[in-house]
Amino acid sequence: MAHRLAPSATTEETWTSEIPSPSTHHELHLSSQTLTINPDSGLTQNLSSEQILSVAPSTIPQSQEESLIQLQSELQNCQRCKLSCGRTHIVFGEGNPRARLVFVGEGPGEQEDLQGRPFVGKAGQLLDRMIAALGLSKNEVYILNIVKCRPLGNRNPETDEITACSPFLYKQLELIQPQVIVALGMFAAQTLLQTEEKITQLRGRFHLFSGIKLMPTYHPAYLLKNPASKKEAWWDLQEVAKELGLTLPSRK
Repeated sequence: MAHRLAPSATTEETWTSEIPSPSTHHELHLSSQTLTINPDSGLTQNLSSEQILSVAPSTIPQSQEESLIQLQSELQNCQRCKLSCGRTHIVFGEGNPRARLVFVGEGPGEQEDLQGRPFVGKAGQLLDRMIAALGLSKNEVYILNIVKCRPLGNRNPETDEITACSPFLYKQLELIQPQVIVALGMFAAQTLLQTEEKITQLRGRFHLFSGIKLMPTYHPAYLLKNPASKKEAWWDLQEVAKELGLTLPSRK
C-alpha cells in the first residue's frame, strides 16, 4: 500500500470552501498546450471499436492535439448505443493533451449535456476546487468520462453503454499518456480496473492501468451529498500530489 501523507487541514479546507471556478474557453488553440474540443464538427466516420483501437501508426498525426481531434471526429453522430437517442451533445473531454494528470468520471450530467463539456455543474465546481488544492488549474489536467452521452435522469451507465464507449476512452488515455489517472467514482474505477470491487475497497491506494498509476476516489457528486467523505478524498489527492512531485499550496 502506498505511503500516506498526513492530511493538511488548511489545504483541505480550500477545496471545500467556495473558490471561483477558472474561466473556460470553447475555442481550440493548437499553438497552446490547452485543448477544448467542440463536439459539433458534423464529421461522421462510422468505425468499429476494433478499428479505433488498431489505427495504423501512419494514419495518426504526430501531435496529441491532432490525434485527439481525429478521434473526436470519429465519434460524431455516434449511434453505437441507446444513449444517442436522448443526448443534446457528445461530451468528448477537454484539457491539456499532454497532461500528467487525467480525471475520469462516469458520464455527463444535465449541464454537461447542454454545454458539451465535462464537469461544468455543481460537481464540476467541486472538482475545480479539488484541482486547485493540488496547485493546478483545469488547463493543466485533462478531464473526460467513461461514457460520452448523458444517461437520461442521471442514472448509472449500463454495461452495454460502457462497452460501446470504452474504446474511445482507452484511445484517449493512450494518446495523452498521463503519469497518473484519478478515477472518480465506482463506475470509472471498475471500468478501468476491470473489477467489481466497491470504491470503498479500491480507494486510498494506487492501482495500475496499462502501466499508468491509477488512484480511485469518490466522485465529486457523491462528496456533495456526503461531505464527511471529503477527508478520505483529500488523502487520496495528497497521494496523487506526492506521486507527481507537486508542492501543495499553503493557504490561510
